[in-house]
Parts: sequence; C-alpha cells; structure tokens
Amino acid sequence: MRVGVITFPGTLDDVDAQRAVRHADGEAVPLWHGDHDLKGVDAVIVPGGFSYGDYLRCGAIARFAPVMQEVVEAANKGMPVLGICNGFQILAEAHLLPGALTRNEKLHFVCRDQWLRVENNTTAWTTRYDRNAEILIPLKSGEGSYQADEDTLKELEDEHRIVFRYVGDNPNGSRNDIAGITNARGNVVGLMPHPEHAIDALTGPTDDGLGMFLSLLDTVVKA
Repeated sequence: MRVGVITFPGTLDDVDAQRAVRHADGEAVPLWHGDHDLKGVDAVIVPGGFSYGDYLRCGAIARFAPVMQEVVEAANKGMPVLGICNGFQILAEAHLLPGALTRNEKLHFVCRDQWLRVENNTTAWTTRYDRNAEILIPLKSGEGSYQADEDTLKELEDEHRIVFRYVGDNPNGSRNDIAGITNARGNVVGLMPHPEHAIDALTGPTDDGLGMFLSLLDTVVKA
C-alpha cells in the first residue's frame, strides 16, 4: 500500500500522517504541493496544518495547487482520499466534499481529546470500526464548525454520509454535531479531528485512530 501525503507551505501534520501510514504497514510517499504528480500512489492524505497561512480562507489557496488538480481527478475516478482538519477544509474548497468549515462557534481555538461516534463504517477509511463505536482522538482547530444548507444536510443524513459525530458537548458549533463526512461514493472522507495523533497509546490518548489507516489497507488489498 503506497499512500501519498501532501505537503503545502504551512502544513504541520504531514510527518505524523506518514508515521500513521507506516504503522498500518504502508509506504508513505511524500507529495509536494507544486507537482503535477501523485507518483503512482494507491491513496492520498491531505493533512492538517495552516496551508498558505490560511490566507483568504482556510484551504482557499491550497485547492488551486498543482497537486490538488491531480487529487481531484484521481478522487473522481475512485482513489481513496482522506482530508484531516485543514485537509478537510481543502477538500471542501475543492468541492470533493459539500459544505464549509467556518470559525468555531465561540471564536476560540479548540485543542482537546474528543470523543466521536462512528456513524458510517462502509467508507474506504472506516471498515475496521463497528458502527456506533465511540473513539477518542485529538481535536485542534479554530475553523472547524461544519456548515451546510438544509438540503445538503438532509442529503447527508438520508444517504448516511455522515461518518463521524461529536459525542457530548459540540466543541465548535458544527451543524448536526458533524465531525466528518464522505462523498456519495465513499472513497473521499474529511474530518476535523486528527486520527494520526491517536495511533498508539504511548503518544496519543488512545490508538483509536489507527483503524482509519488499517481500513485503507483493507480497501487497497481488496481493490
């Protein structure tokens, strides 16, 4: 399993994402924002950070990076793509996922370990989880409030495309307690919390995040 991990100017969680891929017995392949080349990978992770300094709007500039043109094309053909935090924002800006991520409800940066409920375990990134399982992974963001119009929310609910919901107090004002969603095909997933920071109990609150990367391994092997 070869998984590309993109680095933009301002990315800060690319190394953690690469480590998570290796923990799942995959090969992490660095991808540069300025290249029109995915290097033959089986999947792509768009990691967290502050791409291009979050200027204009989080992810608004990164969506135009040369590498994202390749990611959009590959995702539309079925390649698994995961967007984490800023990566989720970028996928929304690139219209691979619906809705938008806006300033947290109370306008404060939130950094804490966060419980999530797995709502959909049929995506390329969630097959290792039981549906309705609760997992604990870190959340760290200032613009993590998921917003969408009523029609989009109804579509996501009706089509079971909400992948993760926040459990307990909603940390950022996301509508319907949404922490992560998927596209209709199930190959593209975006979430605000950071599974790559919870791949072993020594360095994270749990190893609950590892399931996402092991799920990808299963997806690639079955392909």
